[in-house]
Amino acid sequence: MDRVILHCDMNSFFASVELLSHPDLVDIPTAVCGDPTSRHGIILAKNEPAKKLGVKTAETVWQARKKAPGLVLLPSHHGLYREYSKRINALYGHYTDLVEPFGVDESWLDITHSMHLFGGDPKAIADDIRRRVKEEFGLTASVGVSFNKVFAKLGSDYKKPDATTVISRENWQEIVWPLPVGDLLFVGRAAQQVLRSIGVDTIGQLAACKVETLETLLGKLGYQLHQYANGLDKDPVRPQHQQELVKSVGNGTTFPQNLTRWEEICTGLSVLSDSVAARMRRHGLYCGGVQVTIRDAQFKTITRQKRLPESTHLMKDILQAAMELTKAAWKAPTPIRMLTVTALYITEEAESYQQLDLLGTQQTARSEKQEKLEQAMDAIRGKYGKGAISFGSNGGKQIGWDD
Repeated sequence: MDRVILHCDMNSFFASVELLSHPDLVDIPTAVCGDPTSRHGIILAKNEPAKKLGVKTAETVWQARKKAPGLVLLPSHHGLYREYSKRINALYGHYTDLVEPFGVDESWLDITHSMHLFGGDPKAIADDIRRRVKEEFGLTASVGVSFNKVFAKLGSDYKKPDATTVISRENWQEIVWPLPVGDLLFVGRAAQQVLRSIGVDTIGQLAACKVETLETLLGKLGYQLHQYANGLDKDPVRPQHQQELVKSVGNGTTFPQNLTRWEEICTGLSVLSDSVAARMRRHGLYCGGVQVTIRDAQFKTITRQKRLPESTHLMKDILQAAMELTKAAWKAPTPIRMLTVTALYITEEAESYQQLDLLGTQQTARSEKQEKLEQAMDAIRGKYGKGAISFGSNGGKQIGWDD
């Protein structure tokens, strides 16, 4: 028996929520953006009139205003969006207990074993959800209906706004295979470039590829995408209370002023590494690798990563790897606009990938001292606030127990 999966995607969610308080702007090109004065001036969401003028999510405000000179900009209110998201997911919960949020404005629903309670017609159920969202919240949603999560999401993207699309066993190849490969879940910009290099532009062309070729080019992702393109996704819809396994822990920031000196960069990396390490310790997690993302003043982005010799949740280890990656990738004095530090290969237990020195006593003692230091800082922050204490840096050398 096939599953019946819905993917509900709120239309222009941030902008639509803001327009509830500004009904006079519904027909005027309007966008929600970050604060331009703090260099977070990117478009977070836009309404339909702005979309028709070519305004895109994640582009800068000045790029958007070149397309739409009269564009009205509204500040974001993320707490309000989360509250609406919570209420909307509660509505979905009337139809099934298998509701899996995917970000703040999207959710999967598995109605396989509950749809008989609502008439048994999946499309009618999807239409009823859209009707209730509009009547109860003043917002619109697009819903995809299919036999797996990936195709249900493609269905919600297929026709917008306020529409239902059914991708069934009978029509899925006709609908899915002509779509651009970038429409498929987890096919990002880098994967698109790799696939384009071998002549793959559509999902159908991806489906026809030899899986061995895709694995050679993209590793495990290549196999996964081949499964998706051939309708073989079997990923279950997880209920809201069941947390997904953490795969990475990261923190990034756009700086008020470009960084051009190594000492400034080390300070930025120190703050980010400290934040990442503290979050991992709080949740009892360790990482086996570190990734650094660097964006320059021209928005060119470089990403580098490396495995660690042993897993850790200590700021000192993460910072050391982040500095090594950054120093190898950065060409002075290229201005850095944004930095992100991400911990990879997350586990719930420490794992070692190297043989320590004889008896391992010196390294173990240092690690234990650093662990005590960072746990003490966690305790101080827990009592007096996050800004109560922080690590310092001196010319790229971290100040800690070893100094």
